[in-house]
Amino acid sequence: MRRRVRLSRLAVWTAIAAGPLALGIAITAGPSEVQAASARALPERPSAQRSDPAGFAQLFVGVWLRSSANDPASAQARLAHSMAPDVELPDPVEIAQPGPESVTAVRSTYRSGSSWSVTVAAQYADGRLRNYAVPVVADRSGDSLTVTGAPGVVAGPGRAVVSPSPYRVTVPEGNLSSSVGEFLTAYLTGAGEVDRYLAPGVAMAPVSPAPYRTVTVQQVRAVEEVAAARGAVGGTAVHVLVQVEARDREGRWPLAYELALTARSGRWEVSGLGSGISRGGGRS
Repeated sequence: MRRRVRLSRLAVWTAIAAGPLALGIAITAGPSEVQAASARALPERPSAQRSDPAGFAQLFVGVWLRSSANDPASAQARLAHSMAPDVELPDPVEIAQPGPESVTAVRSTYRSGSSWSVTVAAQYADGRLRNYAVPVVADRSGDSLTVTGAPGVVAGPGRAVVSPSPYRVTVPEGNLSSSVGEFLTAYLTGAGEVDRYLAPGVAMAPVSPAPYRTVTVQQVRAVEEVAAARGAVGGTAVHVLVQVEARDREGRWPLAYELALTARSGRWEVSGLGSGISRGGGRS
């Protein structure tokens, strides 16, 4: 009878132990075994996917467009062949316009395995813009790249749908507008100290050397309604978009800055700086 009782207890404890069995194995296994098991559990991301070949494709399109099949010994042709051994060189006519003024990678798409497709835009002096899709293959380490086919002229990236701007509140002339104007003047022209316009704990260096002579505020719009109020209650935080006109000896330049400001002791202090117009609800 005592033997049957012990066997029953053993069966119960075995059933209880069956659940955390994996935990027991992990505890008793050595560190290297646990790490190996973790590595097997998480699929490894292909190393080629971590090595964006945009710069490589950009360089290739630049030398390819400036090369000629009639001059295979030129530096441009030799470089193009070293990057794409199986790709034929173009054959421009003698009266053809010079190569592009600039070549820029605008989009990279990972295909599969080690394959990529990179869209490269070439801009010409006469205003033409052509986009080329370039097939590129990378080795496992991502250190070696090869263009596997001739570029193809494609449509460029389309225009994205832009959501409404979060800066809907018009800020009238007053304390806040004056504060952002004085700050941006110091920041962009070097007239005055930037630090005096910053909130405690915020560090920001001015643009150096100062690029502009004057900065004039054209419009201030805010996210928060309180930004339109005349007074500044201590601790109030607002986010504004400032449109300014900057001038130098070369002309007039419309610029935009996103600023975060906090009210303290009756004045507005800058606590964050961004540039451009955010339309996704983002704030500085």
